[in-house]
Amino acid sequence: MARERKFSTEELFQYTKQLLLEHGYEGFTFSLLAERMEISRGAIYKYFENKEELITDYMLFEMKHFLAELKEIAELDDFDRQFEFLFELIFRNREIHQLIEIGRQIPSSLNEKVRNNTQDLEKMHLEMYSYMQNFVTLGKGGNKLKPHIPDVLVLGIIFQTIAIPNHFGIPQDLWVQSIKEIISHGMFTNK
Repeated sequence: MARERKFSTEELFQYTKQLLLEHGYEGFTFSLLAERMEISRGAIYKYFENKEELITDYMLFEMKHFLAELKEIAELDDFDRQFEFLFELIFRNREIHQLIEIGRQIPSSLNEKVRNNTQDLEKMHLEMYSYMQNFVTLGKGGNKLKPHIPDVLVLGIIFQTIAIPNHFGIPQDLWVQSIKEIISHGMFTNK
């Protein structure tokens, strides 16, 4: 019997991410992952009972990295700098929104590990929004954001911009700058 190829957790998570983004939650299987990594399915089953355990472990890994970056927003005391930082972060981590949506498809009742991971992911999601809430509060306090617009709508619009498809291949810098301009100043000319 041939020796099993060794792999790191980071390598496993890298391939997990690729396959989730290509095939979604329903299409992701240990067979696909094993084939892509050129290992046996049994090598994956040594560490994970099912795909939900692997996916939620991977998502915890991604969210920890994203939150570590997002925490840096608190070090910026100016709303405009926070706005620039936030957009740069969101567009650098474009897949996070799609991965959060995939995570919502995972049934948390499968086993205790998946249940615990799902609860931890929800806590991290709330932590992410607490940083975002501070950003909105700073903007409204400094008269940069209109106070009558609900906070969740402001945050939702900012986060949903990464889901806008760029069908015509507009250069990324121009694309991001245009979205920032629309959010900051609207899309109508002043008459």
